[in-house]
Amino acid sequence: MSDRPLVLMAVHAHPDDEATSTGGVLARYAAEGIRTVLVTCTDGGCGDGPGGVKPGEPGHDPAAVAEMRRAELATSCEVLKISDLETLDYADSGMVGWPSNDAPGSFWRTPVEEGAARLAELMRHYRPDVVVTYDENGFYGHPDHIQAHRITMAALERIELTPKVYWTTAPRSMMQRFGETLRELGEDMPEPDPEEAAALAEIGLPDDEITTWVDTVAFSGQKFDALAAHASQGENIFFLKMGKERFAELMGMETFVRVKDTTGAAVPENDLFAGLR
Repeated sequence: MSDRPLVLMAVHAHPDDEATSTGGVLARYAAEGIRTVLVTCTDGGCGDGPGGVKPGEPGHDPAAVAEMRRAELATSCEVLKISDLETLDYADSGMVGWPSNDAPGSFWRTPVEEGAARLAELMRHYRPDVVVTYDENGFYGHPDHIQAHRITMAALERIELTPKVYWTTAPRSMMQRFGETLRELGEDMPEPDPEEAAALAEIGLPDDEITTWVDTVAFSGQKFDALAAHASQGENIFFLKMGKERFAELMGMETFVRVKDTTGAAVPENDLFAGLR
């Protein structure tokens, strides 16, 4: 066995994404002595500005928002004990259909091979044993999440390493409980139209299709605090409205689909590093 510590690399689209779906595993594996590397692809400039001002509204300055979100990201990394932060600093593309999708320099407009070449260099440098990113739909169709998936999978084709590769997901049973929790908290959730409802029903996976269930309950407080570090986006981070106890109950298990593996570890598994230690 090598004396080199094991390495986890998570490739995310925006500041705050690291905490939402992987905050638990990043904190857990850091506590276990594993080197944790976060790659954040965009600057987050399409997020809310001071006072909740939205992109396109008077007073929204994408450059100022990006600077603020970079500082929040640094705080989140401290909370999660992330070993290394790498930022590609592409311009945030915004949500589907926004004009910013096609703005010069946006991540969505960046050729996949360009982003993949930069990410491959980071992979060669850090030599990850496990790589985590989104599925081909970016979990819920966000352009930057889809692009993060694309450059990650393309980067993996460029390198000689053979890490275990995972896509983040959520069990449909949890998505149902999440909706129930929001209603309990009195969130005003308008009924989606049939097309939106059908799309929402496709988010996540049936429980029996999930390969990897990682218990991160012991680190849910860190995950909550990491999300709270992104204070400028608090209006959009509805998980924080649950309070820490309910948050731990609902968000204390992080789930993944294993898509590349050379270890032969049996699935379902409860450890991203199963077969590696």
